[in-house]
Amino acid sequence: MPGLLEGKRLLITGVITEASMAFHAAKVAQEQGATAVLTGFGRMKLVERIAARLPEPAPVIELDVQNQEHLDTLADRVREHTDGLDGVLHAIAYANPETCLGAPFLNAPWEDVSAALQVSAYSFKSLTSALLPLLSSGSSVIGLDFDARVAWPAYNWMGVSKAALESVNRYLARELGPHGIRVNLVAAGPVRTMAAKSIPGFSTLEDAWGERAPLGWEVTDPTPVAKSICALLSDWLPATTGSMIMVDGGVHALGM
Repeated sequence: MPGLLEGKRLLITGVITEASMAFHAAKVAQEQGATAVLTGFGRMKLVERIAARLPEPAPVIELDVQNQEHLDTLADRVREHTDGLDGVLHAIAYANPETCLGAPFLNAPWEDVSAALQVSAYSFKSLTSALLPLLSSGSSVIGLDFDARVAWPAYNWMGVSKAALESVNRYLARELGPHGIRVNLVAAGPVRTMAAKSIPGFSTLEDAWGERAPLGWEVTDPTPVAKSICALLSDWLPATTGSMIMVDGGVHALGM
């Protein structure tokens, strides 16, 4: 029986280690019949080693979303591995942990805040724009989110960046809808990744999440999030765009 993503060509960003959400999304996508190209930043040798651990070893392209040359050449570099894309996963975020996460919110300098906004929110637009030559009607673009409708303890300027990401998602959906391209976010509950370890107080958040979630929540299991990403990459949600799909065990639906 064909997989949910049989024949789909995907670009998946944000793979750093096997604990990365992007790695698990790529793994499930391959198991469902997709082929994947990954992007990495900085420690390229490490990313290449991690890519080799997927069910099917995947090629890796270097991408720094703050480097305009990388963005300008991205479509051509992807074409070295595939002639088009059916789906894209944006799993890129950064905020200086010393000033923007955990530190007093009012003290963060603009240079650090602007970097967080560019990498975590604006790059959703810049990545999508760079890949437009490879996308066509039916393609799906997905960003990874953490529900920014409320202020979370210690999340600070990353929370602001995620709120900006949610707005960018809506505007991208408006712009790309006439081309038949869907744009959505997956707002995940806390999953124990390398990125999560840099958030002060994350352990307190993850400990409480499972107690509050109506369906329960396991911070060491990325599979529910990865499967939801793959569902959005498939053809089974053809009229869903501009949405934020909650994959958090139901915590978003509850009051205090």
